[in-house]
Formats: sequence, C-alpha cells, structure tokens
Amino acid sequence: MSATVTLPAQPEPLPIRVSEAALVVVDMQNAYASPGGYLDLAGFDISGAAAAIGNIRLAIDAARAAGMTVVFFQNGWDPDYQEAGGPGSPNWHKSNALKTMRAHPDLHGKLLAKGTWDYALIDALQPLPGDIVIEKPRYSAFFNTGLDSMLRARGIRTLVFTGIATNVCVESTLRDGFFLEYFGVVLHDATHQAGPDFVKQASLYNIETFFGWVASTADFCGSVRQAPP
Repeated sequence: MSATVTLPAQPEPLPIRVSEAALVVVDMQNAYASPGGYLDLAGFDISGAAAAIGNIRLAIDAARAAGMTVVFFQNGWDPDYQEAGGPGSPNWHKSNALKTMRAHPDLHGKLLAKGTWDYALIDALQPLPGDIVIEKPRYSAFFNTGLDSMLRARGIRTLVFTGIATNVCVESTLRDGFFLEYFGVVLHDATHQAGPDFVKQASLYNIETFFGWVASTADFCGSVRQAPP
C-alpha cells in the first residue's frame, strides 16, 4: 500500500497518496528565471525568481526522497516558430515573447526557441533520470502533449505545482487538470508571477476558491517526509 500523508493546505487539509502524486516544475527556463531571458527582456520583474528557485529545490529534494514523480515542463517552439502559430492563432497575438521579437527583430530566433540558452532549463534545476520532461507549445501543459497519458499510466491523481508564472502557465495547467479530474495544489512560495504581486494573489485566490488547494513549501516538505522511503 502506498503511504498517504496529509498536506496542510487552504482551504482545507488535503490527503495525498505519495505514489499517486507528482511534483510539477513549470517552465524553470532561462527565459523566465534568468537575467537576459525573455521575461526580463520583455520588461517583467524577475527579482522574485531567486526565492522561488530555492523553494523549488527544497520541494524537489523532498519529493525525490519520498519516491514521488517529478515532472519538468519546458515552454517554447521550433526555431522557425511554426509551432507558435501565425496571425490566425491567438497565441501569435498574445504571446509576449512573440510580440517582443516583432518589436525587436534582432531577438528573432533567440527567445523560447528550442536549442537556445533561453529555452534551456536553468542550471540550478535539472531533471534526473526517471524524471519526466514535457515540452509544451502553449501555456497549458495538457495542450498537444502526452502529459495526461503519462500521468494516467503511472496512476497519478494529484499534481503539486511550482514554477513560473503563477498567473499564466501554472494556473492554466492546473485549471485544465481540474477538468481532467486531477487534484491540483500550488506551493505559493515556490512560484513567481509575471506582473505585479496582485496578479499572483488573484491566481492563488481563484485556485484556492474554485480549482484546487494552496500550500507552502515547508508544509509540503514536512508532509512528504512522513512517508516511508
């Protein structure tokens, strides 16, 4: 039998069966977390990313020690941006990376293109053998990927989210997971938002009230450490 632990969360504690849960690391790429990456060049404040990185590292270590699946997401497109969609796609109009490159043609091919520094996962958070890596062309990792199949094949029902951005890729993936019957939890101090702090607070409110649960990194680590190794 798999160990079940209780995660202190809002709006109420959530029982988690460790073998049926995954820690999700959303888009911890140079694009989103490093100076000179896309988010920084587009004018977003990334100063809070460093604290999130430290907490994500703690959560990953605790999850691996408990035998929990760890899933990394990478957001971006092929070098020719065919996967990003053209003017007929809303992504072409709303993606700040694509808009930044249109405004600064010298950046074309450098932002969120596979094989570039911008697309790569940051050095501090690298997958190990046995971890799952999902490349995704849109905010939600359930869109046009094998994520759902991989999770179901492993019997995973609960997704614990960390990463960037709380109000974009984290929230949209958790919402899609809700409609696919996954239990979604966000570790609020292991995510960072794109934009001012109030957008993060709005996302956390929406998740806690309508779509899932919110907890801290310390509570997550303390809970999974109770599971037998």
